[in-house]
Amino acid sequence: MPTEFKLPELGENIESAEVVGVLVAPGDTVTEDQSVVEVETDKATLEVPCPFAGKIAEVLVAQGDTIQVGQVVLTVDPAGNGAAAPKSESAKSESPALAAPAPSKTEKPAAPKPDSKPKPPAASKAPANSNPGTPVPAAPSVRQFAREIGVDIHAVRGSDPTGRISIDDVKQHARNNTAAPAAPRAAGGAAPSALPDFSKFGPTTTEPMSKIRRITADHLSAAWTQAPHVTLFESADITDLEAMRQKTKADAEKAGGKLTLMPMLLKLVAAALKHHPKINASIDTANQQIIHKDYCHVGIAADTPKGLVVPVIRDVDQKSIIDLSVEIVQLAAKARDGKLSLADMSGGVFTITNLGALGTGFFTPIINAPEAAILGVGRAETKPVYLHDDWRPRLMLPLSLSFDHRLVDGADGARFLHWLTEAAQQPMMMAM
Repeated sequence: MPTEFKLPELGENIESAEVVGVLVAPGDTVTEDQSVVEVETDKATLEVPCPFAGKIAEVLVAQGDTIQVGQVVLTVDPAGNGAAAPKSESAKSESPALAAPAPSKTEKPAAPKPDSKPKPPAASKAPANSNPGTPVPAAPSVRQFAREIGVDIHAVRGSDPTGRISIDDVKQHARNNTAAPAAPRAAGGAAPSALPDFSKFGPTTTEPMSKIRRITADHLSAAWTQAPHVTLFESADITDLEAMRQKTKADAEKAGGKLTLMPMLLKLVAAALKHHPKINASIDTANQQIIHKDYCHVGIAADTPKGLVVPVIRDVDQKSIIDLSVEIVQLAAKARDGKLSLADMSGGVFTITNLGALGTGFFTPIINAPEAAILGVGRAETKPVYLHDDWRPRLMLPLSLSFDHRLVDGADGARFLHWLTEAAQQPMMMAM
């Protein structure tokens, strides 16, 4: 009897994932905890392991599918003798349309019928595979085509006797629905404006948005529209801090790290959060309360080939600068390789985003909700500063603090940024 392997829980509030790769095929033998499918969700690309060994009897998902937590991904013959293969073939003959990975799934769309009762026209048009939680009987290329032209593949009825959907079916569905498919609503509630036909002005190409880009767009839109942003700017004199970094960077390299400015900023931010606990909090508007956090996990915004990710350094206040430099190197490697787990990117109380390497000065970073604030770091430049009755060359670092004005008053934000700026000018404070 083949054993069903279902998509496990991937993290808090994660209900679905997009399949970006299927790593096994029917007939393959897998070992316990071997990765069988690669999925993308919440900015992370994850390889999902199968908890038991055996021979793959049937694979029920394909690249491009959006699958739900608890949905059957594949079946495995634990005996490893392939005896289950004929059964899977018979199962196919009983359900040629592949409407669901298990018989119980095919019966689920009948349950929502009472909900569709108030709107009979929509119910009459909906095909049997209109449940977005079930796999769609269509090739990956057909699903991709549907996404590119803005058609919900679950709303398309297949013309094939088995119910399988072709590209022609998608085109016909688009033609039949003269009104444009419902556009996804923006985080603020308003539907996005329709774009002009740019091809009238010159050659264009289109590229489907990746899962990471879609999630980033939705998350930042929600943060920008829901949290009233205020951004304060201040320059920090890091001349002495840079001298300290130069003296200490060899020790970090011996430990396997790289002492950039970031580990030092992490320590400064951790100290600033302890002195200004209002910044280390989140606002809960649903329950009309403020949640204060007694831990210090700080995220670092990272630019990767797949898009923006924010790995989180845990317990920054309890680690040395050398320890932080090593951990940053390790997380940066995982980010570049797309191997960050959901745990690596969760639990942050504050975020630092550094655009200094790109030559940027002051800018307005968007808060990484539900955090209360984010620090933007620009490029340090040597400038003349009037100090001790004389003009002296000093290395000045542009800092930009954006905060949620619902939670943080302007004076609180100013005190936090000024404290951080003053602390950066006193490296001995960090050592203490």
